[in-house]
Amino acid sequence: MARRGPKGTWRVVLLLIAAVVLWLVEQGRDGASGGPRPFPPLASGTYEVFTGCRLEAHRQNDGDSFRIRLADGRVEEFRLYYVDAPESAFRSYAGGRDNHRRISEQARDLGISDEQAVEIGRRAKQRVHDLLARGAFTVHTAWDDPFNDRRYHAFIQPSTGPLLHETLVREGLVRIHTKPADLPDGTPVKRRLADLHELEAAARQAKQGAWAFSSP
Repeated sequence: MARRGPKGTWRVVLLLIAAVVLWLVEQGRDGASGGPRPFPPLASGTYEVFTGCRLEAHRQNDGDSFRIRLADGRVEEFRLYYVDAPESAFRSYAGGRDNHRRISEQARDLGISDEQAVEIGRRAKQRVHDLLARGAFTVHTAWDDPFNDRRYHAFIQPSTGPLLHETLVREGLVRIHTKPADLPDGTPVKRRLADLHELEAAARQAKQGAWAFSSP
């Protein structure tokens, strides 16, 4: 077999570099489009841990995303892994946009009306406030931002009780519907999802939160 000369070798290298550059450009286009970027589940040990955090009051805080003041004084917005709370109000935005279709989607998944979904969203927002206002809490985050909107996924550990997303599932205030990740203690995604679905089934059986409105 003929050996590849220096020019042939460099030609292959340049083609590989060009392929990588094209891939990076396509990734940038996907991010610019505003759609979510895929992320693999996070492995344990990849999180930054912030203790002494406080909930920061803001009109856009909701049942699954809210602003938090870190101990160093920075204020960042975080969204919870695993769960999606219904919108807490019907809203209209500039350009004729609104959140009504999203509310309808959330209501359909929970088996309730749009108005009931908004009521559950209000309850979720209030529950988060009550839990996080009790005292300083801990944030675990890898700073992943799939929608390029500076809302970073996180696990929130209140001063007492389980992780925040678990409490919200247990009380029927959210749907299991967002990015998963290994827990900070190393519990893998598959196990966490199984546990959450068991909690959701128990909440449904006990008619907790949204499940009090839904049909059997």
